Amino acid sequence: MKQLLAVVWMLPLLAFAQERSYLEVKARSGDGVYSLLRQYRVNTPCNLSLFYKLNKLTSKSGLKLNKTYKLPIYVYEYDEKSIRTTIGVQDRPLAERIQAYNEYMLKAGYMVGDYRIELDLWVPSNYLSCPTEKLDLSGPTAIVEIGGEESTTTAKPGLRGTYDIFGEKHKNVYLQGNELAGCVFYIVSGHGGPDPGAVGKYYSKSLCEDEYAYDVALRLAKGLLEHGATAYVVIRDPDDGIRSGEILACDKDEVCWGNKAIPIGQKARLGQRAETVNKLYLKNKKNGVTYQRMVVIHVDSEARNERVDMFFYHRLSDPTSKVFATTLQQMIKEKYEVYRKGRGYDGTVSVRDLWMLRETLMPTAFIELGNIRNRNDQARLVIEGNRQLVANWLLEGILRDKKKYR
Repeated sequence: MKQLLAVVWMLPLLAFAQERSYLEVKARSGDGVYSLLRQYRVNTPCNLSLFYKLNKLTSKSGLKLNKTYKLPIYVYEYDEKSIRTTIGVQDRPLAERIQAYNEYMLKAGYMVGDYRIELDLWVPSNYLSCPTEKLDLSGPTAIVEIGGEESTTTAKPGLRGTYDIFGEKHKNVYLQGNELAGCVFYIVSGHGGPDPGAVGKYYSKSLCEDEYAYDVALRLAKGLLEHGATAYVVIRDPDDGIRSGEILACDKDEVCWGNKAIPIGQKARLGQRAETVNKLYLKNKKNGVTYQRMVVIHVDSEARNERVDMFFYHRLSDPTSKVFATTLQQMIKEKYEVYRKGRGYDGTVSVRDLWMLRETLMPTAFIELGNIRNRNDQARLVIEGNRQLVANWLLEGILRDKKKYR
């Protein structure tokens, strides 16, 4: 009688399983059948066979750029109760495997939000049809909390999260791609707190270096998050998100990551931020993150009549840093050739024995945005659209560097 009751108990669950569809994705440049399945961690024989069948392909077929393909991953509408009631099973270990898979794909940047919020539950086909096939969920993005900017919600379709650091108008971050999933970035704007850095005059107004470097830093960090990265805004202001307008008011309320007050002395100040990023770097390295980069953003100060294009420094005897800085500089040069054709671009890449290059552990590009005292260079800072362009171009350079790393 007990066995009969068990059978009767399972039937309603199977009957009320939610409808399902297959996850669909567009092939990107460089994608092949095997690499695409590896990205989504479903590269098993059973899943491979189903992929060919779903997309009417043969084992000799290639993928076409931007064409949509069905993956061997079921998408269920989560019933807001449990995984087992959603898919109609009683198997608790199976439900735990499915939960682990969804958490992995969320942290890897492939899902736009938690299935309990977005109500899209992903179930690899082999979990149901070929249960003996195991998926590899190891690696740098495997269910490991690696920190970075904290999101307060992911309640809307396509919304990666809400990040208060960017300010009220810019706090919603929508995922635009996953190219940087599993990558970690440390964005450090120069000076801050008691030290405004270089100060220029724009008509009767003061331009503080730390405010403009910080605004570009925030715009870059947001772009990184939009492409699946983990980003740390190391020097941060509790009040100033991404700002519009020409004149960004100078203040002294910036803090270092962890809400630490910034010291007055230069050596203590630089030592604090170097120690902070090094600790984060080692923690993330221990968790398996292999691609970590730091971007340090400053504004130079020269004679008023000296115009300075964006230029870059890297660490001595560090080939990876040199490649990183050079890749960013080349991107800026290419953009000038397209958008400022005929103007020329003189920005350089060179070695400097600066504290934030010498005392830190990760590959770093140290950037000077221009001369804060030169009227032409000031346009690169005071025009909001230009600050955004600088951040966009640096982001494109980072995306290119990541492709080289592969």
